Amino acid sequence: MTANNFKKLQKNEVQGAALYQKIAEMTKNQKEKETLLAMSKDEWKHARTFGKYSGVNVKPNRFYIFFFSLLVRILGYTFVIKFLEKGEDKGIAVYERELSEIPELPQILEDEEKHEQELLDMLDEERLQYIGDIVLGMNDALVELTGALAGYTLAMQNTHVIAMAGMITGVSATLSMAASGYLSSREQSQKNAVKSSVYTGFAYLITVALLIIPYLVMPQGSYIAALVITLVIAIAIIAAFNFYISIAKGRAFKKNFLLMSAISLGVSVITFVIGLVVKNVLGIDL
Repeated sequence: MTANNFKKLQKNEVQGAALYQKIAEMTKNQKEKETLLAMSKDEWKHARTFGKYSGVNVKPNRFYIFFFSLLVRILGYTFVIKFLEKGEDKGIAVYERELSEIPELPQILEDEEKHEQELLDMLDEERLQYIGDIVLGMNDALVELTGALAGYTLAMQNTHVIAMAGMITGVSATLSMAASGYLSSREQSQKNAVKSSVYTGFAYLITVALLIIPYLVMPQGSYIAALVITLVIAIAIIAAFNFYISIAKGRAFKKNFLLMSAISLGVSVITFVIGLVVKNVLGIDL
């Protein structure tokens, strides 16, 4: 194995160590801070081991630390850490045959596969406690609004009118979902009902905004094109969310992605047909 390959592995460990230390400085929970600092300590130890074979000193990239620190604030540290650990494990696996020649390998692999996983399991980020509420809000918005927009598209045939109807539907449904989330959580008494309703309503509202954008920016007569773009956005939202969950919660990506996509697109097709019936059979025109 070349010194350059050792340098690549060393750089990954150095940047991971620096990032975990940075995240530890960002968190207020003492237990989480200790967990992250312990992870950073392990990464520095691995970096020193690879440094013995690369023969060089490596410093973390400032932009790398800034970028992933920003992602931590947006997506949460659990997702970022698990994502980086996954990439790190793959990097070591690529060179595992060559690495077998170094005596420190068993200890490094043990740290990566056992100790760090135990540390990751200790992480208990608030947003992951409310992931069910986020799923509820986002999934309902995808199913209900894509279906409603598909029906409105054939019935109204005007992007601006469709956008107006979609916004009215979306905002009223957001308030309804938030209220339902509050009452449901209050009955279960397992988590903060107000936070639960906020997560549900916020997820619903953001999804609604993204789905309506094509109807707001497209010309009035381009309603079919707007619908197609909206469905593409819906699929992209489903893919992005399921990728996040697959990393943060360790769930299967493909199965959940296909299920959510099938439900959302299936409802859209049904309501599109209903819109066609309303337009042509009942003779209702706008």
